[in-house]
Amino acid sequence: MDDYRSLNMANWDERAPAHAASADYSVARFVTEPDFISDVVRFDLPLLGDVTGLRGVHLQCHIGTDTISLSRLGAQMTGLDFSAAALVEARRLAEATGADVDFVEAEVYDAAEVLGRGRFDLVFTGIGALCWLPDIHRWARLVADLLRPGGRLFIREGHPMLWALDEPRDDGVIALEHPYFELPEPLEWDEPGTYVATDVEFTHTRTHEWNHGLGEVFTALTSAGMEVTGLVEHDSVPWEALPGQMSNVGGGEWRLTDRPWRLAHTYTLRATKRG
Repeated sequence: MDDYRSLNMANWDERAPAHAASADYSVARFVTEPDFISDVVRFDLPLLGDVTGLRGVHLQCHIGTDTISLSRLGAQMTGLDFSAAALVEARRLAEATGADVDFVEAEVYDAAEVLGRGRFDLVFTGIGALCWLPDIHRWARLVADLLRPGGRLFIREGHPMLWALDEPRDDGVIALEHPYFELPEPLEWDEPGTYVATDVEFTHTRTHEWNHGLGEVFTALTSAGMEVTGLVEHDSVPWEALPGQMSNVGGGEWRLTDRPWRLAHTYTLRATKRG
């Protein structure tokens, strides 16, 4: 099981520079436009609320664009990621933009030991994070450990139903193929590309991932001393998750072209640590 960390890290280390160079991450706009924030965080704003003055930590922050966006909204942000290559890009962007953000290299499950328990008002986790973690209950306990009493979690994530779908077939049928629930053994993928536009050819193409059902996420958080205060399912996702079957609907979001109401694409969950 420990091999998943080194396997996935090699994948992310190789992709981080390509992501930073891709127009899809809008790194240049962060540098030239002091009020620019990522499409992901902009989508979150109606449910995220005011973060001014909050001490926040962004888990699995990758190259830091969402972390810096939260900083621009007034939060005192720390970003944490296990990929040294990703944090090189994150720190470079913070320096170029003058963002007062601390980026820390650590495995996500070690965040409380590295950053300290009960220090944060906000834990933020963005799209495509939980699928890399084998144990959702361990993650929920970590979130509770990081937060002070009354502190809150905000997460928007790919819907487990979306993750359970197979690639569209030639006849257009989208089939349920992969597990909806967390299983002990990972899903093993070998994919040459990445989710942004790039001409880079990658050598580290294998990954291990897990799905986590909505009920599993909800139960893990409540068992860890969190109270779920909001759950919203969305009919869009910020990448072309089902190639050839989706339409770009603006704001970096994609939606199933044919009857999108059939599928929950992503969800937003909010929770508060009990006092």
